[in-house]
Order: sequence, then structure tokens, then C-alpha cells
Amino acid sequence: MLRTSLFTQVAVALLLGVLVGKVWPEAGAAVQWVSDGFIRLIKTMIAPLVFCVVVTGIAKAGDLRAFGRIGVKALVWFEVASTLALVLGLVAANLVSPGAGMNVDPATLDPDAVDAKTGGGELASTSDFVLESLPTSFVGAFAENSILQVLVLACLTGAALLHLGPKVPAILPAVAQVETVVFTLVGYIMRLAPLAVFAASAGLIGQYGLTVITTYGKLIAVCYLVGLLFLGLLAVALRLLTGISLWHFVRYTRAELLLALGTASSESVMPRMMDKLRKAGCRDDAVGLVLPTGYSFNLDGASIYLSVGTLFIAQAVGVDLSLGQQVTVVLVLMLTSKGMAGVPGSAFLALSATASSLGVIPAGAVALLLGADRIMDSMRVVVNLLGNCVAVFVVSRWDGALDLPLARRVLTAPSGESVTDEDEDEDEDATVTPVTDESAGSTPDQAPANTTAGG
Repeated sequence: MLRTSLFTQVAVALLLGVLVGKVWPEAGAAVQWVSDGFIRLIKTMIAPLVFCVVVTGIAKAGDLRAFGRIGVKALVWFEVASTLALVLGLVAANLVSPGAGMNVDPATLDPDAVDAKTGGGELASTSDFVLESLPTSFVGAFAENSILQVLVLACLTGAALLHLGPKVPAILPAVAQVETVVFTLVGYIMRLAPLAVFAASAGLIGQYGLTVITTYGKLIAVCYLVGLLFLGLLAVALRLLTGISLWHFVRYTRAELLLALGTASSESVMPRMMDKLRKAGCRDDAVGLVLPTGYSFNLDGASIYLSVGTLFIAQAVGVDLSLGQQVTVVLVLMLTSKGMAGVPGSAFLALSATASSLGVIPAGAVALLLGADRIMDSMRVVVNLLGNCVAVFVVSRWDGALDLPLARRVLTAPSGESVTDEDEDEDEDATVTPVTDESAGSTPDQAPANTTAGG
């Protein structure tokens, strides 16, 4: 029913937004701020939520070395997955040649257009990125909403709790209670999700129209088809490594995926995805570490876009890249694609860095992608989000942190165990309550809380 299903509400809002943006483009563009406000509210919840989940996850697991193993395995998976995405993008761009025949004169392009998009910023070097991941103050990490810094603080806090043990019996219950409060706030904010999707879709169509799809049709088609192919490979890997069906997971999280698609932001659903992954059998520490870290290190959709986009630019200006130069593209993008999350215009910064490293593509040619960039958001968001969720399942299974019977029971249930499809009141109450210990006073030596099916 429309009243009770978040998925239906978001779907209808998406269609209405497209209609309003098409018929009244000025009105569509004028309501974009509603979606921006919704995403801001959700982002406010992410830092405290990540901190609480990671701290309680480490404390409940009772083994800091296991947490370290999960981190290493996650980074290995991220590198393999993102490199595969880059290679697939290059192969597809070579086969289809989306920019061939455009014969663009780089002199006709505005060299300042990319600077306007990126605000004159630049991607951090490897050393700067590492330093930026280390907090300068405990409060500052939360105030600046720096997820990697919050992760570092959470790991240190969890390690301290393990070391002190029963000397600080009140700390862990307090963190668990804060976590419950945060999930409750997320539930309140999620009531605005349909409005946010309506505003975002109306703003997109109102500002860019539908003509961009015909102008950049070949490029858009290549990116989306490669994204689908990559998701197919992820589905095969997930089935082989865990026995879990990606389609069942998509059905289980259909409302969240549609919300991410409608708002063009995977961050808008991070709290809900964390809760659903935990209810689907993934241990707290695995969810708390792998999913947030993936937002910086595992941007599979962005990797596809970057590799296809680089060859599109080269083909459009008549530059034929050799095999060696294309290998250079992969190597450069493997570095520049890490840590892109949260950097304004980061895709264009990465493309500009890649073009500069090749020395044969005019820097101003990156502006060719300005018109199509916003349309690519949907592909990037969905592939990034599903790629990170698959990573959580695979790494959890790899480290013995996955309750596989629970996962199968939740994901294969007729309703998909989707709390978003329950009664509206029950939805808001049920989805905001994380799976925690039976008692707030449980000790780190107790088993993880993922022992009951949520939803």
C-alpha cells in the first residue's frame, strides 16, 4: 500500500519528480534544496553511528586481532574489485569507442569550466590522505564529519575497552544506548525520504532536461552496461564465496537502493544499510569497519566511470592511446580513485590528474564530461553501494563473522524481511532499533548480537 510501503512512496515520488522537472523545469530546480537538506540530516547521523557500531563491535568480538584481520581482508577485496572495475571500463570503451567521431577541438572548450566544478581544489597526495585520516582532536573528527578519522577513534576506543575489561563496566552499555538513540533519529529523518527523492529528481530534470541523454547517449549506455556487467560478476562472486544471492539482497534492500538512486547519494542510506546488514547476519565489527571504509576505498561505480570517461575524452579529441598508456591510466586511477568520497568534483580532479600524467590529452578536454556527469550519478551510486555491501558479506564470510543460516533465512523470506514494507508505524519503530545485546550491560566476552532475524 502507498501509505505503508517506503519503496512505493519513494518510487511514486521519483516519477512525480521527473514529471514536474519536465513540465515545470524552473519549479523542479527550485526544490532541489529539500533533497540537499535531507542528505545533510542523514550525514549528521553517520559519524556517531559508525563510532558506536565499531566500538561495540570490537568490544563484543573480544579480539582486536580479528578486527585487524577484517581490515586487511577488506582492503585486499577493495583493491581487487576496484581494479576489475577499471579494467572492465577500459575494455568496453575500446570495444565501443563512445567518443569516436566527435572530432572536438580542445581550443573551443572552456579551460576554467572544470575549476568552476571543483572549486579549484585538488586530490590529496598519499601522504596527505594518510595524515587527513588521523584526527587532530576527538571532537573535531565528529564536527568535520570525517568518517575515516571517526573510524580511527572508534578502533582506539574499542581497543581500550578490551584492555580495561571489567574496570569500565558502564561504558559499553552507554555506547549501545547512544547507538539506539541515533538509529531512532535516523528513523525520524527517513520519514522525509519521499520528499527528498521528489526534490532531487525534479531538480535533476529541471536543470539538465532529458536532452543530455541523447547528446551523450553512447557514453551513458557504455557506462551503465559496464555497471550491469560488473554487478553480474559481483553476483557470481557472492554466490560462489558465500552462497548468498545478490538478487535476494537487492529485494531485501529495494527501498534503500531506490532512495540512493533517487537522491544520487549512497550516504543517504548508509545508516539503514548498516542496520540491515547486521540483521542479515553480518557481525557488528565487520559491518562497522568494512562498509564505511568502502565509501572511501571501494568506489567501483566511480572506477568504471573514470576509465570509460578517460578513453571517451581521448577519442573525442582524436588521441589514440597505446596499450602502455592505457596501463598507465589504470595505475593512475588506482591511486586517484581512493579517497574521492566527500571531495567536491573529485571525478574531474581524478580525470584531470590522469590526463596530465599521460601528457597527450589536453587538460581542458575533461570539460567534455560536464554535461553528462550528473546523469552518471545513478550508476555510480548503485554500483558503489552494492559493491560495498557485497564486500561486507564476502569479508564477513572470509573471517567467520557471518551467520550464514540467518542471512539465508532473512534474505529468502517471502517479504525479504524488509522492515520498510511493514506498517508505517511499525516500520519507523522497528528499523531504527539495531540488533543489540539482550542486556545493555553485556560484557565484551559475550557472543555477538546477530543471533535473531531482524525486520
